[in-house]
Amino acid sequence: MDPISERLRARHPQKIDLGLDRMRALCAALGDPQDRLPPVIHVAGTNGKGSTVALIRAMAEAAGLRVHAYTSPHLVRFNERIRLAGRLIDDAALSDVLDRIEALPDLEATVFESTTAAAFLAMAETPADLAIIEVGLGGSLDATNVIDRPLLSVITPVDLDHAEFLGTDLAGIAGEKAGVLKAGARGLIARQSEAVQAVIDAAAARAQSPLTTMGVDFDAWAERGGLVFQNQERFLDLPAPALPGAHQIDNAGLAVAVALELDLPEDAIAEGLKRVRWPARMQRLTAGPYAEAARAAEAELWLDGGHNPHAGRALARTLEDRQRSAPRPLALIVGMLANKDAGGFFEVLKDTGAQVFTVGFDGASAEPEALAAVARGRGLGAMACASVSEAVERALSLGAGRLVICGSLYLAGEVLGASPDTWPD
Repeated sequence: MDPISERLRARHPQKIDLGLDRMRALCAALGDPQDRLPPVIHVAGTNGKGSTVALIRAMAEAAGLRVHAYTSPHLVRFNERIRLAGRLIDDAALSDVLDRIEALPDLEATVFESTTAAAFLAMAETPADLAIIEVGLGGSLDATNVIDRPLLSVITPVDLDHAEFLGTDLAGIAGEKAGVLKAGARGLIARQSEAVQAVIDAAAARAQSPLTTMGVDFDAWAERGGLVFQNQERFLDLPAPALPGAHQIDNAGLAVAVALELDLPEDAIAEGLKRVRWPARMQRLTAGPYAEAARAAEAELWLDGGHNPHAGRALARTLEDRQRSAPRPLALIVGMLANKDAGGFFEVLKDTGAQVFTVGFDGASAEPEALAAVARGRGLGAMACASVSEAVERALSLGAGRLVICGSLYLAGEVLGASPDTWPD
């Protein structure tokens, strides 16, 4: 665990307690930095939030804008969560804003509330043209939702996740995500199921937020190795996004819609699509001990942090495309948090024909033996391993030519921590 994470865990409650009262009081004590940010794009949803933030940021920066960004969780270092005018916050600046928050009398705030306030404070005091803020959990009661006047609200695909906090009713989850829609701020909405879209439409009407919806007002699709975007006024023939996977076409289409709302030029949109980076989203690993072992066996090694059934479906589609074009024996090295829907994750991956190797990681991970049993229950061959190193070794010894480490961003962080040059500054 990095020093900043250790510091926060030692000084703040670890619980997740959704609600805005503490956060509003904390921000008020700091002079309401959330009201002093540059124009804000507020991004909610279940899957694709981080990729969409990265895509929007790449396009805006290609247009010459200075962009703040707040995302979570981090993978290796806490500083990854906060970008100030395009650069990761440095240790001194981060320590300074945390010192000022922790000096407040009678401070009662969770880790996420404190870190969100720290991000707002640092962003309010650093000149920039735009701030992109990712929701942590849910929407209406998330700590980031003290932002009352966003420029744009964005909702990526909504699905089931964090059931212990958001429940298992998809309509209820959609209503929570739609809480980021605000009066007078346009909402840009990813392609959704009919039931989810109905909830978002109703919430937008109540909030008096005009909507622009994928599949209705605009669309995007892959064509001739690139990305085609079309809305009622424009038809753009663009490069494919640098992030691999069919699901990234939809994320990129949503980001293009945002970019057009910002009046970014087409050449900046195209350049952003080409230069975007977002680690642990079907990332090819070429450095570090695991990659070296794979290379020695002439195998590919990939890393993906998707951790719910919706992300599993995206991973399955990506793997099916790769297996169709270049078939290789496939292995999945899987670690998941104990509270995740492992059965749903393996169910959508069962037709890949992969051999599964389960592992644990630091924190509340599922036991590898229990996780392997779930995979076997979904028809996948699975064995438990004591570590990622052992899993890679076993997979390669059995002839795997394509390995994917997946199931958790926390596991992805541990893997990237062993390969520090895979994370951009």
